[in-house]
Amino acid sequence: MAALQERLLRVPEVYRDGRTDGRYDATLREAVARFQLWYGVRGDETGVYGDDTRRALESHTGGPEGEEPA
Repeated sequence: MAALQERLLRVPEVYRDGRTDGRYDATLREAVARFQLWYGVRGDETGVYGDDTRRALESHTGGPEGEEPA
């Protein structure tokens, strides 16, 4: 979860002041839902970090986990 939190912090205003403690709490769930709404992610339940959300987030933040943006 910490990697998800770190990625969301790279997207302006989505997870502002969010923690990178590895917990999937209400704040993180809301940030995921916000990202889904703002970037038109469909296929995952609102606030759920599923495959479609993961792919969209990777696309906006530089590829699969561990890769830096180009």
